Amino acid sequence: MKQFEANFDGLVGPTHNYAGLSYGNVASLNNASASSSPKQAAKQGLKKMKALADLGMVQGVLAPQERPDIASLRRLGFSGTDANVLAMAAKQAPAIFQACCSASSMWTANAATVSPSADTSDGKIHFTPANLTNKYHRSLEPQVTGRILQATFANKQHFAHHLHLPDNEHFGDEGAANHTRLCSDYGKTGLEMFVYGRHAFNTSKPAPKKFPARQTIEASQAVVRLHGLNDDNVVYVQQNPNLIDQGVFHNDVIAVGNQNVLFYHEQAFYQSSHAIAEIKQKFVGDDLHLICVKTDEVSVQDAIKTYLFNTQIITLANGDMAIIAPTDCKENPAVSAYLTNLVAQNTPIKQVYYHDVKESMRNGGGPACLRLRVAMIDKEYAAVNQSTLINDRQFERLNTWVDKHYRDTLHVDDLSDPQLLIESRTALDELTQLLNLGSVYHFQQV
Repeated sequence: MKQFEANFDGLVGPTHNYAGLSYGNVASLNNASASSSPKQAAKQGLKKMKALADLGMVQGVLAPQERPDIASLRRLGFSGTDANVLAMAAKQAPAIFQACCSASSMWTANAATVSPSADTSDGKIHFTPANLTNKYHRSLEPQVTGRILQATFANKQHFAHHLHLPDNEHFGDEGAANHTRLCSDYGKTGLEMFVYGRHAFNTSKPAPKKFPARQTIEASQAVVRLHGLNDDNVVYVQQNPNLIDQGVFHNDVIAVGNQNVLFYHEQAFYQSSHAIAEIKQKFVGDDLHLICVKTDEVSVQDAIKTYLFNTQIITLANGDMAIIAPTDCKENPAVSAYLTNLVAQNTPIKQVYYHDVKESMRNGGGPACLRLRVAMIDKEYAAVNQSTLINDRQFERLNTWVDKHYRDTLHVDDLSDPQLLIESRTALDELTQLLNLGSVYHFQQV
C-alpha cells in the first residue's frame, strides 16, 4: 500500500487584488489598494505546483471563487443588472464592495480541515469547510468551497463531506491553517493537533487584546466530533495571545508540521512546555523531532515578515524532508542564515527550495497558505477527480488558460468594471470544464 500526502493549491483567480481586508494580517494591511498582477500571481502559483509535482509529490489544484461576489451583493440589497449592482455597490458602499472582491480564497489552507482515513472512525477522509466567520470577506467562501471540494473528492466510498460549522463567532473556524497532523507514516494513525486562539464560552480564559483570535476551541472540538477522531489521538493547543497581537493571525504563521517533525517558534504556544509535553506523550512512535526556533535566532517580526513558518515541509521520494520557502526567506539575513544552518543539522530536513510567490506574500499569505494537505493511500488517490491533479499536460493547459483570460495589471478601480466580470465568468466557466467540476459557481446555477 502506497501512502503519501497530496497538496491541493488554490489557483489564483482572474480578479486577484490587494484590498487590505484582513485586520491582524500585517502583510495584507501594508499592501492595501496597491496594483496587482493576476496573470503573474496565477503563474507563480502554477510554477510552484509544477515544481512540487516534478519533485515527485502528488499535486492538485482547487478552483478559485467568483469575485466580485454578485450573489452576496444582491443579498445585501444591490439590484438591477450585474453592471448596475457593481456600479451601485462600488459607489454607495466601497468597503463592502471590496470585501466582496476578496482574492483570499487562493489560500486553501483556510479552505477546510482534513482528517485522513487512518484517523477517522469510519475509515474515510473527512472534509469540513472552514466558516471563516471572523472576516466578512472570507465568510463568503464556505458554500462554494464545499462544492469545489465535493467535486474534487466525489467518491462517497472514500470521502465524507460536512457542512461548515454555524456562522457564528463562537464557532470561528479557520481550517487547516490552525491544524497540524503529526505521524510516523502518512497511512498510520496520527496525532491531530488543533491550535485555537480563545475560548468562546469562557471569556475568563486568556485571549489576545489587540487583534482577534479567529479560531475557538469550541470550533476545533466540533470538527473532532464530526470527523470521528479518537480523543487519544487529538491535542488542543492554545496559540500565544501575545503573538496574535503581533500579527500572527494563524498558527501556520508561527508553526508547521510534517510527519514526525514539528517546526515552531519558541513563542508560538501558550504554556508551551505543557503543550509540548502533551504532544510527546500522545505521539505514536519514538522518532518525534521537535525543532524549536529561538527568538535570538529569528525574531517574531522576521518570522512574520518572511513567513519562515508559513513554508511547506514535504517528504521527498528518498525519505528526506525539504522546506518549500518563499524567496523572502532567502532575502532576510537572519532567516537565510537559520535555514542554511538547519539543513546541516541532524534533523530530517535536508534541503530548502525557494520559490517566488510575492503576489501571494503581498496579499498576506506564503507557500503554506496556498495549499490544503490531504494524506491518502493509493486507492483514495485513484478516487480523486483526476482532472484536478497537476501533470505536464494539465500544467500547460492551465498556463494557456491563464494567458488567455487574465489581465497583466489590475487596479482596485477595475473591480467595478462590468467587462472584468464577463471576462472572469468566461474564464471560470472554462476552468470548471478543464477540471471536470461541473457547476460549482452561483452564476452557473441561475
